[in-house]
Amino acid sequence: MKSDLFAGEHLAEAATFPGMTLQNAKSVKYTVNGEMHARQGSMIAFRGDLQFERKGQGIGGMLKRAVTGEGLALMAVRGQGEAWFAHEAQNCFIVEIEQGEAFTVNGRNVLCFDSTLHYDIRTVKGAGMTGGGLFNSVFSGYGKIALMCEGNPIVIPVTPQAPVYVDTDAVVGWSEQLHTSLHRSQSLGSMIRGGSGEAVQLKLEGQGFVVVRPSELTPQKNAAH
Repeated sequence: MKSDLFAGEHLAEAATFPGMTLQNAKSVKYTVNGEMHARQGSMIAFRGDLQFERKGQGIGGMLKRAVTGEGLALMAVRGQGEAWFAHEAQNCFIVEIEQGEAFTVNGRNVLCFDSTLHYDIRTVKGAGMTGGGLFNSVFSGYGKIALMCEGNPIVIPVTPQAPVYVDTDAVVGWSEQLHTSLHRSQSLGSMIRGGSGEAVQLKLEGQGFVVVRPSELTPQKNAAH
């Protein structure tokens, strides 16, 4: 059988080392040698001796998720083999977190990650309930995490001289050491006239980076998920 379908860029090559790699722009391949964690329902194929189990978050994790609406419905993947992960053909990217670092990310953008990483649900500092209650998942430890987003993300450096303001519906994640607060860019007069649709942003200050996606999460999209 002959077809462009069988071109090298589409073929799944045999694994040469454990861990995650990009299969292509829309999917991640993970060679499992022990255990890893992934978003529930994100596995699209696997081969080898693998077991998929719902991962509990404990009573504390369940309460946090119920109160905040943030958090991840996770599954543990155990055994020896290869698995492929994707979600709604969103673009995939791999971030490596080193010991002593931490990365805060919106749970909706997490695809899979190494079991050596720890995550916790925290309130976004400086936002509080006045911002509608902003909560993110903070990853720390060491290992790799695969992120996904609609379109190609934009990585914006943050420096003490140049803080960055981001739409809370477009932000994917940022360096945990950054200072966060809410910023109101819309005047009272503009609000009375109906507003610009850009009333409040998340302000990030310090030294690090922030990742945003080229689309906002609309109420319709959120309900669909």
